Amino acid sequence: MDMNSERRLAASRQAVWAALNDVDVLKQCIPGCESLEKLSDTEMTAKVKLGIGPVHATFTGKVTLSDLDPPNGYRLSGEGTGGIAGHARGGATVHLSDDGEGTLMKYEAQAEVGGRLAQLGGRLIDSAAKKLADQFFEKFAGLVGEPTA
Repeated sequence: MDMNSERRLAASRQAVWAALNDVDVLKQCIPGCESLEKLSDTEMTAKVKLGIGPVHATFTGKVTLSDLDPPNGYRLSGEGTGGIAGHARGGATVHLSDDGEGTLMKYEAQAEVGGRLAQLGGRLIDSAAKKLADQFFEKFAGLVGEPTA
């Protein structure tokens, strides 16, 4: 599945970049995040508890940042397993640009799921993924800067 969106944030590009690289901020924004630990400047481990339809699981996995271009953007990739619920793998490219006194954040994300999750059907998976992405960016916007009109 592919998702593309953009958000306008009432914060400087430098502030948005700093927040995108702050483990504490990211942990607060990731829906169901139970832990997020920084292993290096480009690697983290995560534990996330999610429910999609009738499938509920705790996923553990690794997140890697690449193509770092401060303060303009990066690519993040991750994969995790949720036991019998299945596995997920995906990535996103985040672009930041000045937008008046704020910042325009654009992202393109891709995700793949397997196991019991894949049996739920594309429509439910796509809907859940969009909802999780919206929750992340809504919380992120609230922490970094309220979205502008």
